[in-house]
Amino acid sequence: MKKWTMLLVSTLLVALTLSACGGKKESGGQPSASNAGGSAPAASEGKLYIPIVSKGFQHQFWQAVKQGAEKAAAELGVEITFEGPETEAQVDKQIEMLQAALDKKPAAIGFAALDSQASVPYLEQAQAAGIPVVAFDSGVESRIPVTTAATNNVAASAMAAKKMAELIGNEGEIAMVVHDQTSRTGVDRRDGFKNEIETNHPNIKIVDIQYGGGDHLKSTDLAKAIIQAHPNLKGIFGSNEGSAIGVFNAVTELGLEGKITVIGFDSGKQQIDAIKSGKMAGAITQNPVGIGYETVKAAVAAVKGEKVEPIIDTGFFWYDQSNIDSEEIKAALYE
Repeated sequence: MKKWTMLLVSTLLVALTLSACGGKKESGGQPSASNAGGSAPAASEGKLYIPIVSKGFQHQFWQAVKQGAEKAAAELGVEITFEGPETEAQVDKQIEMLQAALDKKPAAIGFAALDSQASVPYLEQAQAAGIPVVAFDSGVESRIPVTTAATNNVAASAMAAKKMAELIGNEGEIAMVVHDQTSRTGVDRRDGFKNEIETNHPNIKIVDIQYGGGDHLKSTDLAKAIIQAHPNLKGIFGSNEGSAIGVFNAVTELGLEGKITVIGFDSGKQQIDAIKSGKMAGAITQNPVGIGYETVKAAVAAVKGEKVEPIIDTGFFWYDQSNIDSEEIKAALYE
């Protein structure tokens, strides 16, 4: 009886051991279904996962930013996603994307705020979870981002204002079509242009400032209304690609090429063609590929605990018919 008892105990111990070993892994050494997934970041092969939440997707500018981000990700061996709302007026949609990105528990996050204040509670969530935030293109009303990779938009739009003043003989009426008044870029480009004119060009009067959400169709309608209300208008500044194309289309459709000076911001095929033809006076171009690249680079550095400068100035250039084909300018343009 004692032998049978010992044999039964031994058999049970072997069975329990085999059961415990078999439950840890399935074929190929992969985790079993009950252990797969969990709260791990949405990345493959153990790479750092860094989502990039942009202001939009509709402009070529954001596609160029995406290219730069992807270039840095490939070089640094990290995984990124890049997304943004259909239009730059969809603040709520962008916030939803930001929340979804945070829910994936990423290593870090890149964010270009459409509304610099509305996003703060979500950035506080990131901070509480130990997720470094890198702002790009547009800053936020918060000290949470470890850095901001962006153009100095105040200085850039001030340069646009100086060029406008030169081109209209330093006197007369002008107007502005700005992409928004909630993002840091919208505010800085508006104020940089406006303050330069008001401070240094007293004989120039800004008669109207309208906001078109970066949509070229809406900006066209706004520009037409401005022109019709101010028949002595000498120039209009469009603060981003969509705004500038809207202004250009309005001037063209009203048959006022050469009579109203159009200055834009950003690049894109339509602006490039308009400037090459001489129908648009010129524009400020940023370095969008550099913005995307520096965003990912800074995010990786922050995750590793390396020092990151609080501001990464990615630069800007004035371009017009005279220099658009130079190597320096061609490197900063995008179609």
